[in-house]
Amino acid sequence: MIKLNIHEAKTHLSAYLKRIAEGETVILCKRNVPVAEIRALESERTAPRPVGLAKGRFEVPTSFFESLPDELANSFSGGGP
Repeated sequence: MIKLNIHEAKTHLSAYLKRIAEGETVILCKRNVPVAEIRALESERTAPRPVGLAKGRFEVPTSFFESLPDELANSFSGGGP
């Protein structure tokens, strides 16, 4: 983590941006009091997300597939209880 006063950050911004892109975090200070944090954004995914990442981590109970009570089902379709 790098702490910088605003003046120093403005003066050497391009050099610090390179370090931020490499994973460093910069804390911007105003008169040595932290006011902001600058960190790299997550890069965009270049490959499609793989299917089945949570396989085996949980199990859907059979009750999930049972019909809803009529009162609850009617409220989803705009009807009252």
